[in-house]
Amino acid sequence: MTPRARRAVTETLSSTAREERIFELLGTDGQVQISGLAAELDVSEMTIRRDLDRLAAEGRLRRVRGGAVAVGPEPFAQRHARHAFEKERIADKLLDLVGDTGAIAMDASTTVQRLARRVGGRELTILTNGPDTFTTLQEQEGVTAILTGGELDRRTGSLVGPIACRSTRDLVMRRAFLSASALDPENGTTEQTLEDAEVKIAIVEASTSVVLAVDHTKLGGHSIARCLPLSRIEMLVTDLDPEDARLDAYRDRCEIL
Repeated sequence: MTPRARRAVTETLSSTAREERIFELLGTDGQVQISGLAAELDVSEMTIRRDLDRLAAEGRLRRVRGGAVAVGPEPFAQRHARHAFEKERIADKLLDLVGDTGAIAMDASTTVQRLARRVGGRELTILTNGPDTFTTLQEQEGVTAILTGGELDRRTGSLVGPIACRSTRDLVMRRAFLSASALDPENGTTEQTLEDAEVKIAIVEASTSVVLAVDHTKLGGHSIARCLPLSRIEMLVTDLDPEDARLDAYRDRCEIL
């Protein structure tokens, strides 16, 4: 095998490690440079450029000249359009976990909002901190929708703050359906804002069980605000086949669907 061929194999096999280092640097510095990453990881600049282009297409970072920067909070409508097929597949899986009666919670994520469109005809009380999800729930027959109240974070379209957290903790819910900005085996779930993380923590504290719904592009990454440890998640639902190797790191921590 020629040196070039050996290097190509090494670069392919280490793509996960490269991605982890990219997000580690984005988490501490907020930006990365192609030249610096190539030197540190001992790969070609073309390889790093392809990595960054792929992660940018997945919405996990933003490309700039010579490198990339961390992605900040995004409005609901902008997030809703991204990875729509994957989110619809997740919502189909989630529906069997909702049940026909009782009180549940849904966060303000675009993934869980797709589940809200499917729950009509059940006798459910559903709490949410998402105005868009609340509007969707009001259209579902048999569903009593409750909005947490609180301050509208215009960066994300979520209701946050002490009122949202307090009203959530005053309730008892059978199950919570949440998404996340990112998920990895060590950090658990992370969010783009501390405020969003605080409300999700409150939802979990008020819920008997927790279902986490994330598409595959969020696996292995992390955002700025720590939220939930994997030990608090009962079930992980993704768009992947449950036997997919990308889920191996989570198998001993929670049930996978």
